[in-house]
Amino acid sequence: MADMSVFSGLNPWFVVLLLVVGVVAGIINTLAGGGSNLTLPALMVMGLPADVANATNRVGVLMQSLSGVRDFDRHGQLARDDIWGVLRPVLLGSVFGAVAAAFAPAEFLKPALLLAMVTMALIILVMPSVVAPPLGTPTKRVADSQQAVWGLFFAGIYGGFVQAGVGFVLITALAGGLRYDLVKTNALKMLCTAALTIAALAVFIWQGLVAWLLGIILACGSVVGAKIGVRLALKTSQRGLKWFLFIMTVVASVFALFKE
Repeated sequence: MADMSVFSGLNPWFVVLLLVVGVVAGIINTLAGGGSNLTLPALMVMGLPADVANATNRVGVLMQSLSGVRDFDRHGQLARDDIWGVLRPVLLGSVFGAVAAAFAPAEFLKPALLLAMVTMALIILVMPSVVAPPLGTPTKRVADSQQAVWGLFFAGIYGGFVQAGVGFVLITALAGGLRYDLVKTNALKMLCTAALTIAALAVFIWQGLVAWLLGIILACGSVVGAKIGVRLALKTSQRGLKWFLFIMTVVASVFALFKE
């Protein structure tokens, strides 16, 4: 059960900190990924154990994802015609990933995260068209691309196994396999993230690990950040989005390397 003592005499400055961190993380997660590198330490600074912080963080991730999907959809950037095609391999893969995580030694998690981040950074540098297809590139449906099916399935496995940094893996699968531009890719990425988070959060709620007050405060900031992120995504060039993605991938790689 989450420690309720964290709520007593909650420092107003901590509330402000959590709101600001939520906004920044919401922007980062909407445009790329890795926002949890900010929110998890912020929650632990407030006295939450690592497992409770991890569970509580999912409240913000879910709400920012739902908000981002809604706003992208309002601007016609969500590929509605292939939503189930995208979600099916991701959710199926997440089941395998969750089972693997239950039996794999904990020391496997850090190498898996670091490998994914470094691979993503190299792809952006060496083969930038994979994550940022040239303008006019025709898109594909999942049913017509085995590469996309396996890419999304692997993204699901990774999300079920590690979760941290799954946004980067989803971007590679969606842009590389289906050839969406980075705006539409981010819209579908947030949809997939929401689906994965609902399943994980349900388990954390069942285990009583969510500190709801802090989770709701974080979610408020995260939703604002997601709304700002969508506006930035719509106004920023593909080149700008690509380099922001690269920077955040490098930051996530460094974080994964030095994380205990």
